[in-house]
Amino acid sequence: MADIPVGEKSGKVVIKNIGLLLSGDIDRPILDAETIIIQDGIITAVGKFKDCDTTDAKTTIDARKTSLAPGLIDSHVHPVAGDWTPRQSQLNWIESSMNGGVTTMISAGEVHYPGRPKDIVGLKALAITAQRAFDSFRPGGVKVLAGAPVIEKGMVESDFKELAEAGVSLLGEIGLGSVKAGYEAKEMVAWARKHGIQSTIHTGGPSVPGSGYIDKETVLEADADIIGHINGGHTSLPMKHVCDLCEQSTRGIEIVHNGNEKVAIGAARAAIELKCPHRVLLGTDGPAGSGVQPLGILRMIALISSMADIPAELVFCFATGNTARMRNLNCGLIEVGRAADFVFMDRAQHTAGQTLLESVQLGDLPGVGMVMIDGLVRCGRSRNTPPATEVPQVVAGH
Repeated sequence: MADIPVGEKSGKVVIKNIGLLLSGDIDRPILDAETIIIQDGIITAVGKFKDCDTTDAKTTIDARKTSLAPGLIDSHVHPVAGDWTPRQSQLNWIESSMNGGVTTMISAGEVHYPGRPKDIVGLKALAITAQRAFDSFRPGGVKVLAGAPVIEKGMVESDFKELAEAGVSLLGEIGLGSVKAGYEAKEMVAWARKHGIQSTIHTGGPSVPGSGYIDKETVLEADADIIGHINGGHTSLPMKHVCDLCEQSTRGIEIVHNGNEKVAIGAARAAIELKCPHRVLLGTDGPAGSGVQPLGILRMIALISSMADIPAELVFCFATGNTARMRNLNCGLIEVGRAADFVFMDRAQHTAGQTLLESVQLGDLPGVGMVMIDGLVRCGRSRNTPPATEVPQVVAGH
């Protein structure tokens, strides 16, 4: 497992000659700029080369007219221990996802932990342990927000207060434990929210042993912050119920790779029609029985853009700025003060699309040429994506 030291500083970094700058902001998805300046992992300037201070850079990168977007955020993963998943007995799945442009992952619960404790003391201990471990360990440099307890019957408000004070900021999928009724979940969601903990609810048919069917009425009554895998993980609610959730709730609409693809397309279209595309965020819901998908977020972007006929530059926002804003993250957007987490992409070799966006709109995956996290290069040409037509180059520095 690639143990990346937390706290390593990038110094001053200049990125120049960007061909297409995707902002992550759904209200302004493309920026008229070709240069980014970074200082110790934070964006300090975005603009034209002539207007930026490019002197005394520790590292200079020539983007060579490729596209740059915020690093992709996987809103729904199930980590366990380091960069290993017992569900698929696979090592280095997180680092492999970084080769697919993912720079941040958000746990929906460490539910595949062998012998996962279900008593209240044990589930709190597991959550705190996972939060601590991943706060200190970044596989491939990826930021994993872990430690998401699966709530069980018998928990009281002081349990959520204790978790929050210990650094836990997420709840695992509601419905994977013994709490399945809407009224029970609603009370615990309110306690969690009071203490600054964000909640996600399982939606649709059961997935892991012990989980249950969570219907539309339960989701609405629980009022969790994120409607987890609205397209099912694995089995979806009926499309009409999914559309009702999009219309009747104001919470996050999470669409995942390991769900019903037809409903994924329908949910994205519903969000557009209801004029709430800012609520859509993307995840993989892996590792799971369906496997691990290092290119899962890119695949969702291409699927939704091509099949739901939504401009690719907007769909990239689903996996970046939308998620960052709904999850309160300091990344996902190209703006001063945000973390310098980027993915450099270009149209894949031999795609029918003439530009990156056109190729994605046609359903092809882009080629990743470089990934940066906190201003530090974590990979060059991806070993997982189709080869990019052009890749950026480090022209000075490390």
